[in-house]
Amino acid sequence: QVQLVESGGGLVQAGGSLTLSCAASLSGFRFATMGWYRQAPGKQREPVAHITGLGGTDYRASVKGRFTISRDNAKNTVYLQMNSLKPEDTAVYYCNKVPALPWGQGTQVTVSS
Repeated sequence: QVQLVESGGGLVQAGGSLTLSCAASLSGFRFATMGWYRQAPGKQREPVAHITGLGGTDYRASVKGRFTISRDNAKNTVYLQMNSLKPEDTAVYYCNKVPALPWGQGTQVTVSS
């Protein structure tokens, strides 16, 4: 059974940093394109960053230069390093494969001003 478990969220002041982790029990993980997504209260879920099996990455414009996605194929884990956090980054963050599998519970990130 595929499972995606996100962790690492928390409360941080604006300008601070957090690193999120996503452990994926997924066969063929090293070949999969993985992504981080977020959903703020009252808004739709939106993509934040993706990483291909070969390590290629892309980011939504608002996080470029501040967030870094990476992966450790030996651990079936995807990371999201978030720096210079802003209050508008507050959301529940999820990871998933592309195309998407059933969503995990996500991890809450709250950035105070």
